[in-house]
Amino acid sequence: MIKNLALLLILLINLDQINAQQYGSFKDSRDGKVYKTVKIGQQEWMAENLNTSLFRNGDPIPEAKTKEEWEKAGENKKPAWCYYKFDSSGLSYIGKLYNGYAVLDQRGLAPIGWHITFTEEWDSMNNNLNQNKLHIFETSSWGTELLTNYQSQSKESGLSVSPNITRSASGIFSTVSRLTASFWLFKEEDKIIIQIISPQSRARYTPAELFKTIGAPVRCIKDNK
Repeated sequence: MIKNLALLLILLINLDQINAQQYGSFKDSRDGKVYKTVKIGQQEWMAENLNTSLFRNGDPIPEAKTKEEWEKAGENKKPAWCYYKFDSSGLSYIGKLYNGYAVLDQRGLAPIGWHITFTEEWDSMNNNLNQNKLHIFETSSWGTELLTNYQSQSKESGLSVSPNITRSASGIFSTVSRLTASFWLFKEEDKIIIQIISPQSRARYTPAELFKTIGAPVRCIKDNK
């Protein structure tokens, strides 16, 4: 009996250690920002959207503070970022919206040791979640009716994806409607797509040159050692 209790205690301790290892944090050396992280299988993800205004080498990424500045950056094929409705205090969970030229810039948008997610990595994460009956969504920020199946069949993974918005080539912001979330992903080293997700559907769009002037959030994944 004592032996069994000891084995059970060891098992519970090990489970606690495993669970503790699933969540962590990361400090971006560029600006000192600290991001929550979560392990999904063998992958370690930022559990928040990227929110930096610096490239990896320290060069500033130009901020577009007006509709005109956003359009000009796109016309000149230059990197840019903006806040939702130019308000740094509103909807802070969205982070910054980056145009495709910022994502593709050779100076690097992700912190050292991390990179913007590739489609294969995103798909691997989804497969892992499905196998373990977990989901990507931050439950409280989506409409309850949209998450009925997820709430009954799976639990939150810790990736904490909330509904977000995009910014069009002409500088118009979409509306946060609790219906979708969008992210830039790499399809190949020099090709990007926009991943759109909701509790009901998934879609991907490969941007033409004009499409690169859209603004969308970014999630990063840790480099393999």
